Amino acid sequence: MNKAKIRQYVDATWDNEIVPTLVKYIEIPNKSPAFDGDWESNGYMQAAAELLLESIPRIPVKNGESKIFKLPERTPVILLDIPATHGCTGNVLCYGHYDKQPEFTGWEEGLGPWKPVLRDNRLYGRGGADDGYAIFATLAAISALDEQDIGHPRCCVLIEGCEESGSFDLPFYIDALRDVIGKPDLLICLDAECGNYDQLWLTTSLRGLVSGTLHVDVLTEGIHSGAAGGIVPSSFRVMRAQLNRIEDPQTGQLLDALHGAIPDYVATEAASAAETLGSTVIDRYPWHDQTRSDSDDIAQLIVRNTWEPSLATVGLGGAPDPANAGNTLRPGTSAKLVFRLPPNVDATRASEAVVDALESHPPCDASVRFEVDAAETGWFAKPLSHSLTAALDRASNEFFGKPLRQIGCGGTIPFLGMLEQKFPDCQFVVTGVLGPHSNAHGPNEFLDIPTGKSVTACMASVLADAGEFIAATD
Repeated sequence: MNKAKIRQYVDATWDNEIVPTLVKYIEIPNKSPAFDGDWESNGYMQAAAELLLESIPRIPVKNGESKIFKLPERTPVILLDIPATHGCTGNVLCYGHYDKQPEFTGWEEGLGPWKPVLRDNRLYGRGGADDGYAIFATLAAISALDEQDIGHPRCCVLIEGCEESGSFDLPFYIDALRDVIGKPDLLICLDAECGNYDQLWLTTSLRGLVSGTLHVDVLTEGIHSGAAGGIVPSSFRVMRAQLNRIEDPQTGQLLDALHGAIPDYVATEAASAAETLGSTVIDRYPWHDQTRSDSDDIAQLIVRNTWEPSLATVGLGGAPDPANAGNTLRPGTSAKLVFRLPPNVDATRASEAVVDALESHPPCDASVRFEVDAAETGWFAKPLSHSLTAALDRASNEFFGKPLRQIGCGGTIPFLGMLEQKFPDCQFVVTGVLGPHSNAHGPNEFLDIPTGKSVTACMASVLADAGEFIAATD
């Protein structure tokens, strides 16, 4: 392999093909089904899938076949079947998704979710980094090998349209396409974070998730606060009381049932990542004024973010904007809650514990209910083979100039646990381009283009070495 030519080919493909296509892709508001109940009739999902499919031939791979599959009432998936070359053995499943999070607020002037903007080698807009680039990075990596006539294993590329909603459509496609996908030896997922933009990062765990809406109702209609105060309890006070049962308001400590045993290796991994990242673990966030984390122990913060539970109140209902709020005691309050769970905590049991704690014995017998809309168990990787780890480290040193680093991820990718159950012998390489300030799901989301190029080149290197580490695990 001429690695200088790999870099040159990948860089040119990104500049001439990938970035222009992602510009068009960002313009399509194909929000995931959880955020667009009319996604099918609106047609944005189909339009995005067709744009990606039509763009595939511009990054040529030998004998590749691509197609959109659509099951009734399911978001479509894109499947590419790329045969092995030069007799290479092994079956690699490459994953990505093309659905997007909703708009959110707070975008800087000149930026927007469906407005692609190139600025300082970064492409701003919703979905470029999460995760529209994945299909093209995969193609460019394989095409770069073909250009030098370097062998690679068979690659099945699966791009789904439901990941941001919990991948509830994906199991149906895995079953329907079982014969096409086969039994993968290696899965490469390009939908994760990176601790910095300086080296390749391997995600070793992902937290689980329980989300739902907490409703508290005390009246059937609003009442003058002076007439009702002291007699009718505030729905907000009742909600605070119930939330305090599951989260200590001073320390943030959550219900015991949401915690799991932390493996010994996690502390070592976190310490290594902390040494590499330093204060960027804290500084990466857009803190307001003097607000800071309650700890300066970087390794501890990494463990808390990856192997301990957390709670975010991501939405509030039942209250007017303060500028339009009258002196009225409101009939009810609702809150959308998202719990992140340690990778080894069963989400169903955790959701049952949350429901019991929130709904039981409310003050004044107020009406309290917690409606769970998602419960996804997390995932943690089994150890990779020594030869695969070495291949990843070589790639990182070659194309980033620094060694491979490993870290857990605080987010959730539900399909990984599902695929681990279906393919227990498969090795998982989970990586991505979502580094500091890239802000997936929030305002000003961006794709760092140089990182995308380097991750693509690393993927080409690993696929070229795949025969070695796949054979070592047979």
